[in-house]
Amino acid sequence: MRPAAPPFHPGRRTILAGGLATGGLWASGLAARATAPETLPQPASVISTPPRQWGADAPVEVLPDPDIIALDPTFSDLVYGNANLKLAWRGGDWLEGPAWNSEGHFLLLSDTIRAVQYRYLWENGAVSVFRGYSYNSNGNIFDAEGRLISCEHGMRRVVRWEHDGSCHVLADSYNGAPLNSPNDVAVHPDGSIWFTDPGYGDTIVEGHPDAPGSPTNRDGLERWTLDGEVVTQFGGHKRQEDHVFRLDPATGALTAVLSQQQLKDPNGIAFSPDGARVYVISSGAGPGQHGQGGDLHIHAGDVRDGAVHDLRPFADMMLNGHQMGPDGMTIDIFGNLWCGANGPLGLCGVVVYNPQGHMIGRLRLPRGVSNLTFGGPKRDVLFMCAADALFTLQVNTQGAAPS
Repeated sequence: MRPAAPPFHPGRRTILAGGLATGGLWASGLAARATAPETLPQPASVISTPPRQWGADAPVEVLPDPDIIALDPTFSDLVYGNANLKLAWRGGDWLEGPAWNSEGHFLLLSDTIRAVQYRYLWENGAVSVFRGYSYNSNGNIFDAEGRLISCEHGMRRVVRWEHDGSCHVLADSYNGAPLNSPNDVAVHPDGSIWFTDPGYGDTIVEGHPDAPGSPTNRDGLERWTLDGEVVTQFGGHKRQEDHVFRLDPATGALTAVLSQQQLKDPNGIAFSPDGARVYVISSGAGPGQHGQGGDLHIHAGDVRDGAVHDLRPFADMMLNGHQMGPDGMTIDIFGNLWCGANGPLGLCGVVVYNPQGHMIGRLRLPRGVSNLTFGGPKRDVLFMCAADALFTLQVNTQGAAPS
């Protein structure tokens, strides 16, 4: 999921990448303050004294963890005071779409740049390649039957992997035109599949660019190749309007439940535990777009009869005077939203909202989080993707399944 960065920083990748070095931190909050414009309010440093280190060789951390911050007393009920934020793995390129598999006891991850899916084993934390070529998959989810649903930037489609290993294409076009780059996906309790379709993957890095003359390939210089050969079947794709889509569980019919006019640049999507409410993130302008793009807010709508009603702002993602950039989110059994927050060092990481839209807590990390989910045998471990790294936190709540 690749929204534009908040105004504080020049680019989203810059926000997320300025983080970890082996065994420690690459950039300190003092350095960030020294190079930031003096006219802007400066956030508190994420660096503790002495500087916090991450990884297997890191010293024993203090408890309670100073980077688990309660903004409301209710947040203390959701976290476990004897748990630290941990760096579980580094080795990807740009990690997205974490999805917990309850039967296999593993976490599945997408690497949108390498076009690989990884499997993180619960028993020992080992990471291996799950799918060697994933067509730049992004969002993933396991449905109620344990089938993997993936959003593929490269093929501009949403697919479901059946129990027999076959691949079923759920959606690849709308109104006769190819999809843009399906991004995030959620399964409603009624079995319908909802996904967002912005244009963040319409690039040579994370998918394939538009046809010549289109927004991400205006001069026609970029060509889609695979192992050095031009793949002609990808020709002619042009970005269409962004939508939020719903796939009917009975007929498979694809319906646009939100248009670009209703919500610009849709990104992360999630349902309340009972499915009565849908949350959608409006991110910044995508590749090739002109103008501001989305408002960087989380929006909420009521779900009735397969449609969205009363779409409204839910959370503005403002933190200490800074507009944070939301990306993906996940929901616990109490209806709290845990949302990846991208922005200045010291503020980035994860923010948590209660069902009333009040920010009750946050997790401070050395880089922003693209997407996150709950997993583990009890679904009480939060997994957070941040550029090439995976962080974890034992919590005192559970994720609403499927996640």
